Amino acid sequence: MKKLLSWLLTPAFLLSWLVILNVFHLLQVFTFRTWGAQAHQMVVAVLNGFLLHSLWLLGTRFSVNFSEPLPQNRPIIFVANHQNKLDIVGISWYLRQYSPKFVSKIELARGLPSVSYNLRHSGAALINRSDAKQALTEIGRLGKLIEDTQTAAVIFPEGTRAQTGEMKPFNTAGIKQLLKKSPHALVVPIYIHQTWTLNRFGKLPMSAGETISWTILPAIEPEGKNANEVTLLAEESIRKTWQTQTMLDTAMTKNSLE
Repeated sequence: MKKLLSWLLTPAFLLSWLVILNVFHLLQVFTFRTWGAQAHQMVVAVLNGFLLHSLWLLGTRFSVNFSEPLPQNRPIIFVANHQNKLDIVGISWYLRQYSPKFVSKIELARGLPSVSYNLRHSGAALINRSDAKQALTEIGRLGKLIEDTQTAAVIFPEGTRAQTGEMKPFNTAGIKQLLKKSPHALVVPIYIHQTWTLNRFGKLPMSAGETISWTILPAIEPEGKNANEVTLLAEESIRKTWQTQTMLDTAMTKNSLE
């Protein structure tokens, strides 16, 4: 029944994304060329708000939880687990006041309406995953950018999406490079919950009636710690939250079946 409902709702959802991405692509180009980068990023924030809330067409419930207030006067490195392309949409919307800039594979910088244009003009680090030197140089450039502008970088240290929700080990290199170029940055872990379930049936249909969330965990002060220690602390924070939430989800599912 769930899969049938998903097939019925998916076309409306995909059509809404197609319209939103193409309309906002034109708005981005116009805004960037007319008023510059700051106005462009305001348009991008609204774009991500529309993309996120289009999930209502699938009956998706979503939320964000902040463990503590975050500072506005220093650069931030957000470190998150990664399950779905929609992870980026939620972070972009809920953390828009920090102007988040992503570490992204370079292939996404071409061919995708709205997405590619934003990646090329937002200051994102566009990395070639087969060229370590290029990747670290780009990540370093992003680190210097957030240090100079007091904004935020977002990195997914697993390196790829966990398509069943199972967390992969974190890689240290990207976080190390960001911290090297942004020595005053605060590191903030983000636990992303159940976004993988939107693709539980594969690429199609999009799964209907799912519940997903973003949890902004307590910040980690890097001062006095090396990059390996910071990465381990971020991974442990996210993994502990993932394990706790998985147990709760299992218990809720069991109770609903009894």
